[in-house]
Amino acid sequence: MSSLEQMYQQVILDHAKHPHGRGLVDPVVGHLAAESHQVNPTCGDEVTLRVDVDADGTVETVSWEGQGCSISQASTSVMTELVTGRPLAEVADLDAAFHALMASRGKGLDDDAALDALGDAEAFTGVSQYPARIKCALLGWAALKDSLARSGALADRPGGSDD
Repeated sequence: MSSLEQMYQQVILDHAKHPHGRGLVDPVVGHLAAESHQVNPTCGDEVTLRVDVDADGTVETVSWEGQGCSISQASTSVMTELVTGRPLAEVADLDAAFHALMASRGKGLDDDAALDALGDAEAFTGVSQYPARIKCALLGWAALKDSLARSGALADRPGGSDD
């Protein structure tokens, strides 16, 4: 195992042991908020994720509860850290970059800017070699996307007004 693979493994273990955003938080009154519960039927991993988006279209808070393998829990933790405080357009770019990483079959991304934006999520490059584990890594991302859709934050709302 290379030192890079060891470092990636350590990042995943650290996030699994000390997850960011764990513990559901009530949304701020007046913000767009929603919750999604996702399950990976293949292995039984599950996550309930709550998102809170402010009127300017910035992800204010991501909080979650879940159980499952270290990959699903660590990926949700890393995703929470990445998207909190970011505008929805950046969140969409991060989602696309992480999905591309998961489709790379262990080769990683050639796009240095996308890799820089992904930060600790780059640690999941090795996971992309194992199709059964890709679903684990994408579980939290699926819950985020569903929560954002349910909140109405992704709807075309002029001036950020309510539906």
